[in-house]
Amino acid sequence: MGPEATIDLFAKIVRSTKASRDQDHLRIIVDNNPKIPDRQKAILGGGPSPLPFLVKTARNLEAAGADFIVMPCNTAHYWIEEMRKSVRIPIVDMIKETAEEIAKSYPSLRTVGILAATGTVQSGLYQRHLNRVGIKSVTPSNEDQMALMQVIYSVKAGDLLRCSAAAVQVGRRTVDAGAEVVIAGCTEIPLVLTPGDLPVPLVDATQVLAARTIEIAQGSLSL
Repeated sequence: MGPEATIDLFAKIVRSTKASRDQDHLRIIVDNNPKIPDRQKAILGGGPSPLPFLVKTARNLEAAGADFIVMPCNTAHYWIEEMRKSVRIPIVDMIKETAEEIAKSYPSLRTVGILAATGTVQSGLYQRHLNRVGIKSVTPSNEDQMALMQVIYSVKAGDLLRCSAAAVQVGRRTVDAGAEVVIAGCTEIPLVLTPGDLPVPLVDATQVLAARTIEIAQGSLSL
């Protein structure tokens, strides 16, 4: 949905695949549809539902021969169950996979910070999955959440340089609030926030999704 986020996922899949020639890489079918209505506005009650567009796109991929589907948009996972009902192939849940990866990688972790779009935060997408693996969460203050949304929309507008400092500030204040690990839980955020920017580990949900994509496609992980 976000073109930069789509490119980022594609690039991370390519770079993370062990390959010595073109033929060692995965076949990837991409339907990047930026015309899908704003997911934030839909969740927060101010815009049309993107579900019909998400379903159509999922069916396009199924008809094109995809064996499974991944979505580089955290907020779109609000509709994942309805989407799953519309196709016969699996759809990978990047939020579930990210929560489980954090629990596996940081077994003593107690609190994780969530940097995500407002719709993702208010709908509790990450909070529910983190709770299931026994991890508490903290989210930015209202003021910082508004600043983070400005970052996200600036990235979508192609202005990556100007908003990087704001993303770092919000991330560091989330650490100050008790986060021992921070999730980059919007696919635009890893484009302006890197692990070295924070004093705690930064988990890139897009990178987790890329790793799972490879494992599933190569048969080392079943759906």
